[in-house]
Amino acid sequence: MLKEHPKGLIVLFFSNMGERFGYYTMMAIFTLYFEGTFGLSISNVGIIWGAFLFSIYFIPLFGGMLADKVGYGKIVAAGIVFMFVGYGMMAVPGQTRLFVFTSLFVIALGTGLFKGNLVVILGNLYEEQKFKKMHDAAFNIYYMGINIGAFLSPFAATGIRNFLLKGDGFIYNAKIPGMANQFLKGTLENVAEYETIARNMLGGAFTNLADFSNQYIASLGRGYNAGFAIASVSIIISLLIFLVFKKYYKHADYLQKDKLKSDETVVDLTPQQTRNRIFALIMVFSVVIFFWMAFHQNGLILTVFAKNYTAGNVGPITKLLFDLPAFLSIIAVIMGLIFLLMKRFGGKAKIIGIVLAAAGTLVISWRYGIFKGIGDGNPISPELFQSFNPIFVVFLTPVILGIFAFLRSKGKEPSSPMKIGIGMFIMGIGWLILISASISHNLASPADLVTKGGVSSILVSPYWLISMYFGMTIAELFISPMGLAYVAKVSPPKIRGTMQGGWLAATAIGNLLSGVMATPYAKLELWQCYSILVVTSCLAGGIMFAMLKKLNKLVES
Repeated sequence: MLKEHPKGLIVLFFSNMGERFGYYTMMAIFTLYFEGTFGLSISNVGIIWGAFLFSIYFIPLFGGMLADKVGYGKIVAAGIVFMFVGYGMMAVPGQTRLFVFTSLFVIALGTGLFKGNLVVILGNLYEEQKFKKMHDAAFNIYYMGINIGAFLSPFAATGIRNFLLKGDGFIYNAKIPGMANQFLKGTLENVAEYETIARNMLGGAFTNLADFSNQYIASLGRGYNAGFAIASVSIIISLLIFLVFKKYYKHADYLQKDKLKSDETVVDLTPQQTRNRIFALIMVFSVVIFFWMAFHQNGLILTVFAKNYTAGNVGPITKLLFDLPAFLSIIAVIMGLIFLLMKRFGGKAKIIGIVLAAAGTLVISWRYGIFKGIGDGNPISPELFQSFNPIFVVFLTPVILGIFAFLRSKGKEPSSPMKIGIGMFIMGIGWLILISASISHNLASPADLVTKGGVSSILVSPYWLISMYFGMTIAELFISPMGLAYVAKVSPPKIRGTMQGGWLAATAIGNLLSGVMATPYAKLELWQCYSILVVTSCLAGGIMFAMLKKLNKLVES
């Protein structure tokens, strides 16, 4: 898959994967950290979430403008350093909100310098004629790197948090953070239930609820701080990869104005062509705002749904999906079967397939035996649901690419703007899954749970949320990698960094709106809140289809 691509792709793949591992480690625990450590309401967390993600994706606009003048590689390296400092600050326990907000700003600044400009270098790698036909495939491979890091990060964050809680004599219980903060504020209604949970957890070591609440919140906070420390380490690895293997992408780290001076074969666009392309990109940006508004609920209201409305204890088969050794073994079995069954793989690959399938089956059997002995008491953590989207991306990417390749061979492959429009409708369908779960189980509104620790008395199967993430992933694969490739292909050469920044600025606006969604979530019935996202997604898809002819005409002119 990679042998025909330039080696620089591998360097950028792993540089980005390290940064994304750190980022998604933080995203997995972001909402839980602010809810549990500071006792903030979902509406207030939504404001912080929206503002931070807005900064993360809006600053790249200025990072791109700066890189268009001084060079992309320099700005990428500077961004990684800023991110390392920011995550390191977040790892310091017991800090004030002002310190935490300052840390978030430093992370956002670093991401703004890094994110879009690394993509520009990737696009430049494929400017050579022999590589142009692999342009879109390269972006899909690059996108898989993002999602491998994103898949592993929730397990890392959960593992270190649970390890530190256990060291303090606690275990994670989704009910406790909300109950502890409400007890300390004097607003908790079900104090007797809370005391029962605390006594069962500590046994004879229990003294009183005030001490238990303060100690649990402090221990939980240290666990989340350790997750931020893991993110900081992964950022350093990303920097080392980017700098040590620079020779493989150095030739692509150029400014277009310098390229025009040194290479007479490079043809510049006319002013009208430049205006047409900018206008086409702006129209695409305006639509994808609503995708990111819906998609980035993964770390906000979807994480809250996982914590407050989804069963926290499951049977042994379901537990396999939330256990890293078992999950990796399931992946190994699937990969082994692919090697065995696909005709294009030779003898060595089939031997590897047999080993993978056999080893994976043994580990799955071992873990299942452990979980079966516990029955339905196998706990799962809410942040682990965020691992499903990236692993679905890894496995569905070849499927989606295969479909597009088949359509291309028939001369029927949709254009990039059409793919984006289709993806918006699929996103709307995904939210219908949670509407169905909310109505069929008659789930209480978030407002009804505020004084009860936030957790519903009716808990639904984890497969509702897993199904939602499956639909969301298909939508993402129609929109995000296609959008990145479209921007790289259509952007006027002299302002590629700025246009990548524009794509991320559109993402930023969508992220800001994603945080705004926490307010109707806190006030409306669940199905009413989710209906807003269905309507906005489908309307955006309709607008994209209405603009298709004009978009195609502008880009071709």
